[in-house]
Amino acid sequence: MLPGDIHGQYSDLLRLFEYGGYPPEANYLFLGDYVDRGKQSIETICLLLAYKIKYPENFFLLRGNHECASINRIYGFYDECKRRYNVRLWKTFTDCFNCLPVAALIDEKILCMHGGLSPDLKNLNQIRNIARPVDVPDQGLLCDLLWSDPDKDIEGWGENDRGVSYTFGADKVNEFLEKHDLDLICRAHQVVEDGYAFFAKRQLVTIFSAPNYCGEFDNAGAMMSVDDTLTCSFQILKPLDKKGKVGFGGNMLRPGTPPRKWPRTTIWWNNTPPLQGYMHDVVDGIGILVGGTQVDDVGL
Repeated sequence: MLPGDIHGQYSDLLRLFEYGGYPPEANYLFLGDYVDRGKQSIETICLLLAYKIKYPENFFLLRGNHECASINRIYGFYDECKRRYNVRLWKTFTDCFNCLPVAALIDEKILCMHGGLSPDLKNLNQIRNIARPVDVPDQGLLCDLLWSDPDKDIEGWGENDRGVSYTFGADKVNEFLEKHDLDLICRAHQVVEDGYAFFAKRQLVTIFSAPNYCGEFDNAGAMMSVDDTLTCSFQILKPLDKKGKVGFGGNMLRPGTPPRKWPRTTIWWNNTPPLQGYMHDVVDGIGILVGGTQVDDVGL
């Protein structure tokens, strides 16, 4: 299962698990943006980190542009940590976020990241060689992988209305896939009405998993599932109706829970610092603050 942005919508995250299967019943690769804007960013990121600790071979977390101190300092996560706990906890999360991987490759055919392509990306080894821990710079490869967007109205590279990174046309997607013998780019980063949207003749897909985002958009959320033959299908989390009921849907008449066999997934961990230690620091810190006891083993 590949979910997109969550943005602190903890109850919707639980609904995604209820529909797709709780780990290790199903395997997950999240595409980033776990915090900010929603009301329960702490619960959201702690549950995800706990699952990563408990099931490290079945559960993967990529970095989004909001897993960055300069962004989540402004858009809600810092204030939530300070209000509910303390600034020290936010700094511990920052240490953790600075170690998260930024891309994954599924069975050598599906490239996953939060944002998109970069004019600086000439070969995949450049991603493998990104040293961590690292803060997100204002420009360059790492910035683009977390910030860039597809644009159906342009060819080549264009200016991004976000004021950061670039936009890229369908020609750049096709060129990149052909050069690297890939089938699909899977990314998140943008609200899409149906929870997922294709681009460049289905060579790129955007996934967004926060339904009724910020209470302002009537969008659905979605997850993409990939089976061991690399067949992709989508599970839809519809926004709450007026009675407060949530709906689910799907296409291709595929089951919500994928096969247990997980296509070979490469998470680029080269030059990786002790991320596991940072994750334990965060979960332990929450355990101490909430219950007064250290969390040595997370049983969920």
